[in-house]
Amino acid sequence: MCGRYALGIRAAFVRHRMQQENMQVDDWADDDEARETYNFAPGYNGLVYRANVPDAGARAQEQEAEEWPVEANAEARDPDEGDAALDAEDHDDAIATNKDDTYRLQAMKWGLIPFWTKRNPDYGSMMKTINCRDDSLLENRGMWTSMKKSKRCVVVAQGFFEWLKRNGGKEKIPHFVKRKDDKLMCFAGLWDCVQFEGSDDKVYTYTIITTDSNKQLNFLHDRMPVILENGSSEMWNWLDPKRTKWNKELQSLLIPFKGELECYPVVKDVGKVGNNSHDFVVPAASTENKNNIANFFANTKKPGQSSGSALDTKKDATKNPEIKIESNKDERITTDPPRSEDNAPIPKPDSSPERGVKRSLDEKDEGIASPETKTNPTANSSPSRTASPIKKKLRSSTSNGTAPNVKSGAGNQRITSFFSK
Repeated sequence: MCGRYALGIRAAFVRHRMQQENMQVDDWADDDEARETYNFAPGYNGLVYRANVPDAGARAQEQEAEEWPVEANAEARDPDEGDAALDAEDHDDAIATNKDDTYRLQAMKWGLIPFWTKRNPDYGSMMKTINCRDDSLLENRGMWTSMKKSKRCVVVAQGFFEWLKRNGGKEKIPHFVKRKDDKLMCFAGLWDCVQFEGSDDKVYTYTIITTDSNKQLNFLHDRMPVILENGSSEMWNWLDPKRTKWNKELQSLLIPFKGELECYPVVKDVGKVGNNSHDFVVPAASTENKNNIANFFANTKKPGQSSGSALDTKKDATKNPEIKIESNKDERITTDPPRSEDNAPIPKPDSSPERGVKRSLDEKDEGIASPETKTNPTANSSPSRTASPIKKKLRSSTSNGTAPNVKSGAGNQRITSFFSK
């Protein structure tokens, strides 16, 4: 099953990459038509590469196929086998014929809705058609019959996600799978066009075909998307609009990928639809991943690792005599003085010449100026003040020093007179 993939690049860049890989793009979607996200979920508008064919359905396509010229060696083929009898030379002719057709890169909605649908289905119904099993295309019956004959496509992605189940399914670890050569992934798919009742708009949808997992991904899941090699003859045979009958050759293209893939665990935030970050396609243990907690300690000094400082260089030179230290004349020399018991540095004595020290005044000398502090007045300095031996009488802020002239009466006696009686 493929229920989530990555497409975090613009449509213009996808078109440029496809043209570099020999896949012609004659018509393409605008950048704002397709969803650009590293967490592509069902219901989003993705980029689909297909041939320019009518949208009416398989019946209209088959009618146009009858008007195409028949190849010279078509009579020698078994009609039941279709194009399966093509040899290597005919393969080259088929590729050359495909070059004459036109192809487009179109934005479509993930989750195929058949053309006969009258109303827009709910999300649960759409989830049932995001994938199409390869074995369901063996017989000419079922909902895929009309699409597999004339509406085959390639879904473009950077890679896809799959969850590894542990502890009986209680723990799910997301993994990202991409091509080892970092090329675009081209999934084999089917598309259709529907127009609901009462609406004038056409809705284009697609599904991704899945097959058995290859040996490299067996540990992860038993199913994987069908990946076609970019610009290969298998891809052109799958997209060829002239092949309007399902045959064994087309069925044989739906096999596990034979190329080299790269698979690694990523952050669990990708499990929530709506989250989008480039970290989703970066290994969880990589230094490029911002969510990796190991990167927080990347700059810390490991045991035995030199920080490059001068002190470490001197220590390394002591251990290894081959390391030479160039002396600098302007380098300041420092020493580590002895310290006290509490590990506090002992103050260094002052080596400057002694100067006159002003003697502090005692209580006995209060009011008498010290002879050492006397200085000669100059023009630019005021004479020093000395304490006066005459004590000045202080004035009270509440009394002027005169007693009130009040006659003693019965009501003016002191309160102590009351208790003396």
